[in-house]
Amino acid sequence: MDKRYEVYCLTHPHFYDTPSHGRTRRRFHQTLRLPPASWLREELGDWVVCRPVDTALPPQGWKIHVSACPDNAQAILDAVWEYCVQRRIAFKFLPGLDTLFLANAKYAHRGSSGKFVTMYPADEAECERVLTELGTALDGLQGPYILSDLRWGAGPLYVRYGAFADRYCVSADGAVEQAVEDPSGRLVPDVRGPTFQVPEWVPLPAFLEPHLAERHRTTVADLPYRIEKALHFSNGGGLYAAVDTRTEERVVLKEARPHAGLTADGADAVTRLERERTALERLRGLPCVPELRDHFELGGHQFLVEKFIEGRALHEVFVERYPPTDLDADAAVYADYASWALDMHRQVEEAVAAVHERGIVIGDVHTFNVLVRPDGRVVLIDFEGASDVTQAGRQVLAAPGFTAPRGATGFDIDRYALACLRIFLFLPLTGLIELDGGKAGQLAREAARLFPVPRQFLDEAVRTLTGDGGMASGADDEPRLEPDHSGWLRARTSMADAVLAAATPERDDRLFPGDIEQFADPGGGLGVAHGA
Repeated sequence: MDKRYEVYCLTHPHFYDTPSHGRTRRRFHQTLRLPPASWLREELGDWVVCRPVDTALPPQGWKIHVSACPDNAQAILDAVWEYCVQRRIAFKFLPGLDTLFLANAKYAHRGSSGKFVTMYPADEAECERVLTELGTALDGLQGPYILSDLRWGAGPLYVRYGAFADRYCVSADGAVEQAVEDPSGRLVPDVRGPTFQVPEWVPLPAFLEPHLAERHRTTVADLPYRIEKALHFSNGGGLYAAVDTRTEERVVLKEARPHAGLTADGADAVTRLERERTALERLRGLPCVPELRDHFELGGHQFLVEKFIEGRALHEVFVERYPPTDLDADAAVYADYASWALDMHRQVEEAVAAVHERGIVIGDVHTFNVLVRPDGRVVLIDFEGASDVTQAGRQVLAAPGFTAPRGATGFDIDRYALACLRIFLFLPLTGLIELDGGKAGQLAREAARLFPVPRQFLDEAVRTLTGDGGMASGADDEPRLEPDHSGWLRARTSMADAVLAAATPERDDRLFPGDIEQFADPGGGLGVAHGA
């Protein structure tokens, strides 16, 4: 799956939208500052582009990226602006802390994450000069590692070979990609993946060779763990299945990249991994949580080692068993499923209660963070959002359909998720409750109609979610559309009214909030709306 769409989910709570739209708060000083008269300044998507009018750049070459953290971004941009303007070097930058956050968020695209400023040297000689001079000026300043690039020294400068001009081609999987030209004159994709790559026909300049050698010095060869496969990746790091070579025990390695994978509270992946470590240390001995084995640092990245849990995500088991997906399921199948779902919820609720007894708020309970062992027992995983109940604030990690109200804190966050789970296991549409609280009762009533579930079980869920009298509330005036011609006409009119209500005629880039731009390129080069 192409993860680039996720950044479009962060700008608006209900609709997809371009990352640059509405992200105008906390701008950097230079965002509204004009460069000298002999320069061209324009805003293209997420970027502010500045370039001398008399400078001709090649269509491709070695480009320099600068990363930054929220607390040093303004200082870094100050230095880069003065350096580039004085030397007439074309560059572009993200306009504010909001866009910088999106570029470094937990599920930002790993191939372009971390890029705050891009500079376009005219040739290799100028590239070396910029890296050397600006590298000295920015030495000691930190930023997230740009995975697609080669790091220059120990500072925030990175370099890669790629496109400068707006040229495109179609990749092997049919996607429109920004392109570079190979020696035959053919346009090929400008690959921006999570590893540093140089096109096979491009020689690595001699001044970059020591930095590539330094990069290759970090390996997993000396670890007492044999990594077997990657289980999951995010911008914050990876999750790997491994074996402890000293004991042959199966383990899981959780990786955290410093300054990367930011969440709404400003925490990076390392901070969240430390939260998980603290929580698991306090929860030692509970059979419903992973057993913590070790922690270590490698190449600046932090790792937790946890005992491998044989099992599948509750969500996966739920999808496999859910009766409405089987047109041949009879009453006995529905009854058997209801018994299983009630038992699953009981186990999850008891596991959460055991964690609460140790004073820990989990903060991110949902069906992907519950594993079901082969014998049917459940285990809670992923404690990155965990906190001590005496210090717990608002929820910072959440899955759609299990997100607590903004005012919820402490144990109430987990209790809300457990109430969502009661309904979700029978009707997985709890994401609607965030849009309309009345949906809780409606979903509960429909679940009770489909499954033999105790009324009290669903009543308690609705009361927790809404604070009202339970699933009976609102039943009499609930809108319904009958499956006849007049019902269809009413449905059609209602949908048309909804489309018109959501229209945005004041926007000059599109009409409806649900439309995504056809060609939203998250990498790109100079002059590309979403270029990096």
